[in-house]
Amino acid sequence: MKKILKWLGIVLGSVLLILGVGALYISTSGIPKYEVKKINLTVEKTPARVDRGRKIVSMLCAECHLNPETGRLTGHHLTDIPDVFGTLYSRNITQDKKYGIGTWTDGEIAVLLRTGVKRDGQYVPPYMVKLPRASDEDILSIISYLRSDDSLVQAVPIQDTDSKPSLLVKFLSHVAFKPFEYPTQPIAQPDVHDKIAYGRYIANSLAKCYACHSADFTKEDEMDPEKSLGYFGGGNEMLDLSGKRIYSANLTMDKETGIGNWTEAQFVHALREGFRPDNTPLRYPMTRKVELSEEECSAVWAYLKTIPLIHNPRKKSDEYILTGNNISAGQRIYYKYSCVSCHGTAGVGTCDLRKAYLKYHSNDSMMVWIKNPSKIIPGTKMPTWEGVIQNDEYVPLCEYVRLLGEQSLKPTASAPAAGAPKEKNDNVPRPTSMR
Repeated sequence: MKKILKWLGIVLGSVLLILGVGALYISTSGIPKYEVKKINLTVEKTPARVDRGRKIVSMLCAECHLNPETGRLTGHHLTDIPDVFGTLYSRNITQDKKYGIGTWTDGEIAVLLRTGVKRDGQYVPPYMVKLPRASDEDILSIISYLRSDDSLVQAVPIQDTDSKPSLLVKFLSHVAFKPFEYPTQPIAQPDVHDKIAYGRYIANSLAKCYACHSADFTKEDEMDPEKSLGYFGGGNEMLDLSGKRIYSANLTMDKETGIGNWTEAQFVHALREGFRPDNTPLRYPMTRKVELSEEECSAVWAYLKTIPLIHNPRKKSDEYILTGNNISAGQRIYYKYSCVSCHGTAGVGTCDLRKAYLKYHSNDSMMVWIKNPSKIIPGTKMPTWEGVIQNDEYVPLCEYVRLLGEQSLKPTASAPAAGAPKEKNDNVPRPTSMR
């Protein structure tokens, strides 16, 4: 018996040693590198491609790369990525030649978008959106926009902050996460007149709606999305900007747990305007898709109607609970309408509203913006709140927004207020929320 236990101990010790050595190797070696496929590509930049690229980049890339302080695609800390994946930062993808992608070739950008491999061979794990099934024309449009004179992509000399992926991400990048193959055959633009096929392309290959609205990010099939676990049945756990858990909605036509009782008009309104049929706002990380036309939203609806029903009661997402004795009416309204979801508890979030009090000197002028921002800046992500927020709630809300700005930006006699950013050139464009 002692001999058996001795051998068991040796075997167990050997296994633990092997696992330890493996973990040490993965931890020190980091994310793998791969041979870079060389693509000879020169994109002809046309106005149509720039417009199309602007739409795609705004819908996909800007979600992570738009810095709320610079108002450009300079990257920032991704606070809505679970800690289990490490501490992650998006990169500067402006035209800056030192810190951005100003010296990248069209082929290098295309390879990264398609495969997830940067020009130095470094693989980017799945927290970067990749487009292996997007049409060739849409890839060319993205590159055209990145080369354009649009303010979002103009050069800003801001150095990237390196991400610190967790051991789990490093391990999965060695055994599960792999680069996609660069297409060997042309990928045609979908026929917009085939409504279901076009909706399928938008939902799966371009906007990638299925990624959030299926059951689990780790059980998705990028190359064949319909094989993803709980395809469009929702329940995927995500985080908002404050670390609150948000569970994605069931987008199948199940009448009890999905959107089977919605009309097409209600679905289009939710996508484009950001409000459910009961007039409650969608909550980050879901933002209104102003980039999609009504026809494109209708195509997505047509495709969703063909998906098998999934009965999946939605888990209750974490709520913001205000506590304490000094909660103002404006703060309650700020939380009631989920302003905190996009702007965060301190007024920054995806869009920085801390200087709104400097631009909108009166509550009346700020109210004009909040009620219907699209009249001031067409295409803004900010929803139209007129008819949603009650008339007697605007003044307290404006006062609270003003207070957030004054508290975070007003310097003291000796030093800037805690957390206040350095002053920036007022000519730098701001994100499309409170500017």
